[in-house]
Amino acid sequence: MNVFYPHDDVWQGRSVESDARAATRADIVSPTPEGNSTFPRYFAKASGSHIWDIDGNSYVDYNLGYGPVVLGHADRRVTEAVTAELANGNCIAPLWSKRQSELTATLTSLIPGGELAYLLKTGSDATSTAVRLSRIFTGRQKVIRWGYNGWHDWAAGNPTGIPDATRAETILFDYWDLVSLENAFAQNAEQVACVLIMPFGDEIVPDGHLQEIRRITHSHGALFILDEMRSGFRINLGGIQKHVGVQADLSTFSKAMANGFPISAVVGREEVMKCLGKTRISSTFYADPAPMAAALTTISILRDSEGIEYLWRVGTMFQEGLAKLVEARRLPAEVVGYPPMPFLRFNVPDSATREAMSTRFAVEAARRGVLLHPEHQWFVSMAHTAEDIQLSLDACAGALDCVADLME
Repeated sequence: MNVFYPHDDVWQGRSVESDARAATRADIVSPTPEGNSTFPRYFAKASGSHIWDIDGNSYVDYNLGYGPVVLGHADRRVTEAVTAELANGNCIAPLWSKRQSELTATLTSLIPGGELAYLLKTGSDATSTAVRLSRIFTGRQKVIRWGYNGWHDWAAGNPTGIPDATRAETILFDYWDLVSLENAFAQNAEQVACVLIMPFGDEIVPDGHLQEIRRITHSHGALFILDEMRSGFRINLGGIQKHVGVQADLSTFSKAMANGFPISAVVGREEVMKCLGKTRISSTFYADPAPMAAALTTISILRDSEGIEYLWRVGTMFQEGLAKLVEARRLPAEVVGYPPMPFLRFNVPDSATREAMSTRFAVEAARRGVLLHPEHQWFVSMAHTAEDIQLSLDACAGALDCVADLME
């Protein structure tokens, strides 16, 4: 395999000497046996629907920072709002900003059941806050969860470094098997403070599914919490809750809320949210008004320009075109997910073969100018055009041909 990212490899070689992440984390797509990159790691510029690597290659980007970039990279309107806010100073704790009141009012007006909101920085901040509030409100300790909910001890997927006592307080269940949820409650009677879940993964939520999880949760005296980091401000301005007609006691947001600027929120019932007065959850940087301005601008654009509707249209165009390409090649794969968050799933029983197919597809798509993560759902933005979609489908056609060759 020819070296495709020579400058990328040089910088990786430099980074491993000082950067713990570079020294301990593998690439998105593993390097060749010779150590050369098969997928770009370092970027030089991002604008609109495109990103450029340090070797000068341009890509239509469907990673979008794992979802936050909903308007497009470096959106001028958001950048100007943030710059204007920064000109007045940004680190203002312990004082508050008018932007804080404006944003919390916006969130409570949009999110079903939103009576109060609290602003933080990261998704893990928000989910961990929701868990603590549920424990205070219910007087219980245990958490039942599903999906990726952050890196903090209570939610960490890798047990390394996590005390056994902490791990014992968190219980996993099978999203698709609600008997497993009932069993989790039965085995921890009157000990569960909340059920906290992503509303979906790569798939579409079955009719009534979230409503049934909510019913089971409430029947056992626990709080129902939706982790809307990925779905918030993509599926609907009111989140998946508004889209399918379900209401959580608490819900958490970040990512697309501010087009990539670091901010998150917990939104929910007043009586639960007021439990903040019984604990301390704070940071010097939670009060920064600049990310709040980014969120207010992003939400305003999505609302006033029918941005969510556009995400559905352009995502549907991509999904339908990709499904035709897969069908024409009779590959064991299917296009899944909501149009604003599509993905291609390879359906083969052997995990090694499945991983090889996903990796080959991502590598070959990147070679043709399209960034598609092999293991994580993709995202579209308001900056993606019909021309971007056609270019992407042409790239996917070539990538799928390479996957078909791999199967022969």
